[in-house]
Amino acid sequence: MPALLIALALMAVDQAAEPAAATPATPAGAEELPWPVGAPHDDYGLVSWCHGALSGYLELHDQVMPEVTRIETTYRPPGRSLAEDLKVYADMQKQSRKDLKSFERAIETAEKASIRPLGPIGAAAIKKGQAVWAGAPNLTKARLAQEWMSWSLPVRCAPTAERLEKNAKLMGAAFDPTAGLEAAATPEAPPPVEAPTS
Repeated sequence: MPALLIALALMAVDQAAEPAAATPATPAGAEELPWPVGAPHDDYGLVSWCHGALSGYLELHDQVMPEVTRIETTYRPPGRSLAEDLKVYADMQKQSRKDLKSFERAIETAEKASIRPLGPIGAAAIKKGQAVWAGAPNLTKARLAQEWMSWSLPVRCAPTAERLEKNAKLMGAAFDPTAGLEAAATPEAPPPVEAPTS
C-alpha cells in the first residue's frame, strides 16, 4: 500500500509539471555538476538525450578511426606504444555500448511505468542528443577525429539512468495490476451469520 501512495504522489507531481520544466534531480554529490548544453533537465529527458549523443558518437567510429590512427601514429607521446593508445578507443567503445544498453533499459522501464505516453518526449530528446554530432559532415577529417577523440559522455548520464530505472521500477510495481493477487487469492472466512431474532 505505501508503494501505491508514493506512486500516486509522484504521479501528481509528474502531471503538475512539464518534463522540461521539472526540477533537476541529481545524484548524491553531483549537485554542482553542469548540465550538458541543450539537454533536458528531467531524468527521462536527460537519459534520452544522453542516448542520442552516445549513439551518434558510436555511429562515427568506423568513419573516424582511420584518421584517429593517423593522428596517433604521427604524434607519439614518449613512453607509450601505438597499440596501447588505440586500445583506449576500443575500451571506450565497449563501455559506450554498455552505457547505451543501460540507457535503453532505463528509458524502456520508465515508459512502461508511466501512465502517460513518454515516447514522443523521448524521441525528441534523443534527436536533440544526436544533434551534438550534426556538424560532423562539415568538418575536415582531422577536425572531426579530434572532436571525436576528445568527446566524453557527460558525467550526469550514467547515474541519472540508474536513478530513472530504479524509480520507474518502484512506480511500475505500484501500478502492476497483478501485485497483491496472491494475498487476495486466499479466501477470507465469511462473517458469522447471526441467528434471526423473532
